Amino acid sequence: MEDKCKLGVYIHIPFCKSICSYCDFCKVLYNKDWVVKYLKKLKDEIKERYMGESIKTIYIGGGTPSSLSLKEIEYLLLLTNIFKKDCLEEFTFECNIEDITIELLELLKKYHVNRLSIGIESFNQDNLKLMKRSNDFKKCQEKIKLARLKGFNNINLDLIYALPNEKLSTLKKDIKYLLLLEPDHISTYSLIIENNTYLSYKNTNNIDENLDAEMYEYIRKKLKKSGYIHYEVSNFSKPNKESIHNLIYWNNEEYYGFGLGASGYISGVRYDNTKSLSKYLLGKYVKEKLLLSKEKIMEYELILGFRKLKGIKLEDFYHKYNINMQNVFPIKPLIQSKDLIYQDGYVFINPKKIYIMNEILIKLV
Repeated sequence: MEDKCKLGVYIHIPFCKSICSYCDFCKVLYNKDWVVKYLKKLKDEIKERYMGESIKTIYIGGGTPSSLSLKEIEYLLLLTNIFKKDCLEEFTFECNIEDITIELLELLKKYHVNRLSIGIESFNQDNLKLMKRSNDFKKCQEKIKLARLKGFNNINLDLIYALPNEKLSTLKKDIKYLLLLEPDHISTYSLIIENNTYLSYKNTNNIDENLDAEMYEYIRKKLKKSGYIHYEVSNFSKPNKESIHNLIYWNNEEYYGFGLGASGYISGVRYDNTKSLSKYLLGKYVKEKLLLSKEKIMEYELILGFRKLKGIKLEDFYHKYNINMQNVFPIKPLIQSKDLIYQDGYVFINPKKIYIMNEILIKLV
């Protein structure tokens, strides 16, 4: 693929029918009046800031994009026609399982969405109650079967684990049910109790670190045994079903971020949009932006690139920055200490130490 076809687009829809107890993403409860105004401003932002490049991926996330009405979703999908799609490979739409209907699936197909990302999170009723979510395995089975019948052959399911009071046996059941749904891609997230969430206000404590690590190791081994490739710290896929959009992030390539609280990286500038809905509706989209130095861009290359299990190819790093990676960062000492491994031209974090990758990154950057 030519270099012109590397750009990704992320579009944020902040509206939700209910607010999950753990969520610190930019979100508000659904309000029809706000949605109409928001989508119009989203269109204005895209027209103002998009520079006409060919787009490789589109990802519509949230919030809950599927919380919108079908008419609102169609308006949103029409906005994507602004982008040049001559080399579009992947078009992802996030949705909740209860929002999946024949009408929604047909609408998504009409606008060439080819990947669904569904927040399952758990099947355990205690976990779901704590997260302020609802779920049912049979309902998930029916809705995913419906999506398959409508031609969606690339489906990601999200799982959250390491919740307070969760036992390893609970996680094992969740993984068992998840695998019965036969997703093409699985994203797993250890619960982090973020500030300004319901769980933080309730002074909820994180799970024991050793149990958290044991759960991560179980997930890693079980999914690998079940035919999934562990290609990024939190992500597993069937062969050739890796998230192309997320790989743009991890490969430190450029992407647009549109919408409330969205982030982007274009022409060496990283930017964050405002999280204030009132400011966004006034057209004050960007909160802050920073032109990165070459040194800072190379730091991002490591921080993001080492999230991939195969790591960073030394030759690619040299072609990108015209300098050897080991001449900039203390790679060799960390290879000697076995924090990093060099193999077949790639440097990557020792798989046995992937759980403590942040400690290794601090030594590097």
